Amino acid sequence: MGREMQVRYTSDIQRGRGRHAAARSLLACACVRLAFSFVFACSLLGLLPGCGGSADGTSDTTAEARASSAAGNPSDSEAATDVEEVSGASFKLPKRVNVPKVADSGNPTTIDTSGANRGWVGARGSSPARLKFQVTNGEMTYNYDLPNDGSAAVYPINMGDGTYSFRIMENVEGNSYAQIDSATQDVTLDSELSPYLRPNIYCSYNKKSACVKMARSLLEGVDNQGEAVKQICTYVAENVSYDSEKAEQLAQSTGYIPNADETLKEKKGVCFDYACLTAAMLRSAGLPTRVVTGYVSPDNLYHAWIMVYVDGTWKSALFSVTPNEWSRCDVTFASAGAGAWVGDGTQYTDRYIY
Repeated sequence: MGREMQVRYTSDIQRGRGRHAAARSLLACACVRLAFSFVFACSLLGLLPGCGGSADGTSDTTAEARASSAAGNPSDSEAATDVEEVSGASFKLPKRVNVPKVADSGNPTTIDTSGANRGWVGARGSSPARLKFQVTNGEMTYNYDLPNDGSAAVYPINMGDGTYSFRIMENVEGNSYAQIDSATQDVTLDSELSPYLRPNIYCSYNKKSACVKMARSLLEGVDNQGEAVKQICTYVAENVSYDSEKAEQLAQSTGYIPNADETLKEKKGVCFDYACLTAAMLRSAGLPTRVVTGYVSPDNLYHAWIMVYVDGTWKSALFSVTPNEWSRCDVTFASAGAGAWVGDGTQYTDRYIY
């Protein structure tokens, strides 16, 4: 495509620091903010997706209730745990782990749209310069890093049906990028859940991943969907601790991408690590799971959590999963409790969904 079109990227995080200087978000969930190392400036700023307090634009009253019971009065938390409810439709581990295979065209760049209707698009790029991958549908745009060593990366088709455009961009100098490849594809998703049943760049795993093996071990013998979600979320909350030192180290960096197996091995991480690991384990078991990043009170801390969609129920002091709707599960909050690192869990504002 040549280099005649150059686009300047500006860090979304850098712009946000001025607005949220008073917030403790710099160290609260640095890893999530670092993942969004760039967005288009000027005319393209209005194309970024924005969400409300929950997936449907309302505040999360369930989170508020659970926070008051968990953080307000220990006796309330104990009482809520005593009446824990878990139920749901039957659950059976899938025989296969669904992992996309990205084609290799043999060219320096590849955009594989063969899986678009199944909720994913693949890309490869080989360049001495930094690469970016852009996904656009209508007025919404998501921007990602793309490995420049030719290895494959998978990205979600997360903006519903429509005509998608895809672009691979190569760094020219500073924050300037030039388009080097592009493709378009009309997408009609097989199901709205399809993008959240497969791995992608922010929820990466394969058939041999340790996190996949752990999930299958935990869910062996589980017979309903509510219990399946409980087993995975409880395991992560009880076995992964918040890594405040890592948050401090990453605070001034960009381009962080979580690794589920590494988090499982180290048994510590920041909010993005919690979300990535939990989502990878749930998705690999056939349970639709979104990785969501956005703001949580107090002080508009930038944070990451998951949302699950199952025909099951799990209600306890810290979790409220309702059948057949997207239910928010903040595993970091459940693990660390309310506090400066993860907010008090009373109100969430969704920003990006993967």
